[in-house]
Amino acid sequence: MTPDGQPDSLGDLLEAMRPAPGASRVSVADVLARVGGRSFPAVILVPAIILVSPVSGIPGTPTIGALIVLLITAQALLGRKHLWLPRFLRDRSIAADRMSSALAWLARPAAWMDRHTHNRLRLLTTGPTRLFAYAATAIIAASWPLLELVPFVTSFGAGSVAMIMFGLMTRDGIYTLAGYVQGGMIYLILLSIWFGLF
Repeated sequence: MTPDGQPDSLGDLLEAMRPAPGASRVSVADVLARVGGRSFPAVILVPAIILVSPVSGIPGTPTIGALIVLLITAQALLGRKHLWLPRFLRDRSIAADRMSSALAWLARPAAWMDRHTHNRLRLLTTGPTRLFAYAATAIIAASWPLLELVPFVTSFGAGSVAMIMFGLMTRDGIYTLAGYVQGGMIYLILLSIWFGLF
């Protein structure tokens, strides 16, 4: 955690997403209260991480995740300092056991990424390139409602968003670059399939 309580690693973020003892469900508002409303990359990482996990197979989850990401990226691009989400999104929740299973599934890759994070290619995580990262994230997320028709395909797009935002959060441009490459390859393949079939 940073001195002001903001997550600065995936381990911190997963811990903030963990259900409270005895809770039956975890809401968006619960997680935001722990993550904070000022670290836009960390907040965007929350739905992206959830969609990387098998939870993305729950009907409606990719669409809700896309709405959250689009609202957050829009505010980041507009230069807002504090995050705002409408009540109907803040009240969205997931069963605590599903969340716990998703976090357990993500724990090992998250620990690996945290161990291999360094101060690299900061040019890709600051200034105008930071705005480009938010714009790219918005474009990727906008496709999720359509891709929801194909089970688990959104997990790959969410993975690229997670890499981009993890890079911004940790100031490691290698991860941001990897997210761009992954996102570009995924959508290039999808477009090739689309035009090849139709």
